[in-house]
Amino acid sequence: MTTAAATPVRRPPAVRALTGLLAVTAATTVAVDLLNWWYAPEQGFGLAVRSGWALLRSLGFLLLIWHVRRGRAGARPFGLILAITTVFAVGRLLVPRAGMPPLPGVLGFAVLTSLCVAVVWLLYRAPSVQAVLVRHPAKLTVDRRGISFREAPPRRPPVTAWLLTARVAAFTYSPLMLVPSLVAVGTILDGRLSAAPTVAFWFVAGVAVSYAVLFCTFFLLRGKRWARGLLVAVTLVVLGIDLPLCWALLGVDGLVRDGAPLVAAAAVTGWGLWRADRLDRAGPEAGRPRAAAGEAAAAR
Repeated sequence: MTTAAATPVRRPPAVRALTGLLAVTAATTVAVDLLNWWYAPEQGFGLAVRSGWALLRSLGFLLLIWHVRRGRAGARPFGLILAITTVFAVGRLLVPRAGMPPLPGVLGFAVLTSLCVAVVWLLYRAPSVQAVLVRHPAKLTVDRRGISFREAPPRRPPVTAWLLTARVAAFTYSPLMLVPSLVAVGTILDGRLSAAPTVAFWFVAGVAVSYAVLFCTFFLLRGKRWARGLLVAVTLVVLGIDLPLCWALLGVDGLVRDGAPLVAAAAVTGWGLWRADRLDRAGPEAGRPRAAAGEAAAAR
């Protein structure tokens, strides 16, 4: 068995700048999260859960660097939803229950937001970056030369980048439900035992949503139009479960802190489905020139 090395990806200056920017963003995410923890007036169970979730974002940016360095096409939608949810995840730690947020936290959040905006701009507006991010994951291939790992386009029909964006955004539903459900465990620890069945339902629903989204997106990327409507229905059900529970168990503060990121993810999913539908109605030639140009640049 042999391992075929993929053709080296030429990294223009914009791509090298993007990888450096992602590393700085990952470090800034950790710094701002620790800063918010230091200045928080109440360092309770809920803040610990939300802070831990925000810290995981730094690993997401490191994973995005791995995708960018390998020229993966999925880096763009992954970077978009990671940047949006990072701003919400860190921003909800900044505002205290009462009073004004500390100035160092505000400045750190402003820097982090600027970095996330710059990351999205490079991913979607820099032509040299778009020309590199066209590759597919390597797969086990059997041919006349033997068995090897090499890049292989998926067998499913080509899909637009907006469908991939909707898919990535929808996969964030489950963790965005699980985080507030874990925060709500604090209400049980505080003596509100009657909330235990509701919190358990919330957690189980968050896990079930991941399977529902997986089912929808499996057929979504294979051109099944009914899967789009089903994903919209799943989105509405998720909002209908999560937002009322945030309000009932965590109050208005929890509704803003934990409900707003989910609403943002749902908006990105809906926007991606709508844009993909417009491109489909415009015809298969609508998105082909840019994709062809990117593949040609990568081949050179």
